[in-house]
Amino acid sequence: MTAPSGLFIRSYEDVDHDAVYDICVRTGDGGADARGRYRRDDLLPDIYAGPYLCLEPDLSFVLDDGGRPVGYVIGTADTAAFVRAYRERWLPLLAGRYQQPSGPPASVDDERLAELYLPERMLLPELADFPAHLHIDLLPGYQGAGYGRQLIENFCAAAAGAGAGGVHVAVGRANTGAQAFYQRVGFEPVRVAGPPSGAVYFGRPTRGRTERSGGPA
Repeated sequence: MTAPSGLFIRSYEDVDHDAVYDICVRTGDGGADARGRYRRDDLLPDIYAGPYLCLEPDLSFVLDDGGRPVGYVIGTADTAAFVRAYRERWLPLLAGRYQQPSGPPASVDDERLAELYLPERMLLPELADFPAHLHIDLLPGYQGAGYGRQLIENFCAAAAGAGAGGVHVAVGRANTGAQAFYQRVGFEPVRVAGPPSGAVYFGRPTRGRTERSGGPA
């Protein structure tokens, strides 16, 4: 699919917050729309978008259609430091919004809340060579035109400038489309023992990327 012309990538601004949250929800079910899937639509972005916008705004970029963001890439250059900040600074901001599950997850909401309250799940020794990590999402009408590739290169340049030599991503095992995309833009599989939530991992250097053929991303 060809995206409309006139789009451009820029740094995230505070005014973009609600648009980023909206994109996160509308692509949050393995790339499909997750609105209505959880008791609160903000649950997914409170886990996968909000902490980055709050703690790492300098590593947040949006794809702008001239009126509002239609895609984004967010992340951190230092996962270990991010996890500490997430627990010390992000979770207190959510006090009273969610109740932490007291036992094994009994619903899809509980499964996500277990992730929300355990940022240490991001710390995996096999990913030590890839200390940065990212999340990227584009609305369906803006995919397949090369903007995802450009967003990732923007993030990698910024992460390299912040001192990260490598970046990793976690992808749902069933999301084969996303797995193929990351490999087209230079990521390689990283074997992780006992990955949480059925995730698979990919990593690449932040500089000196290698690309594979397979069309625009």
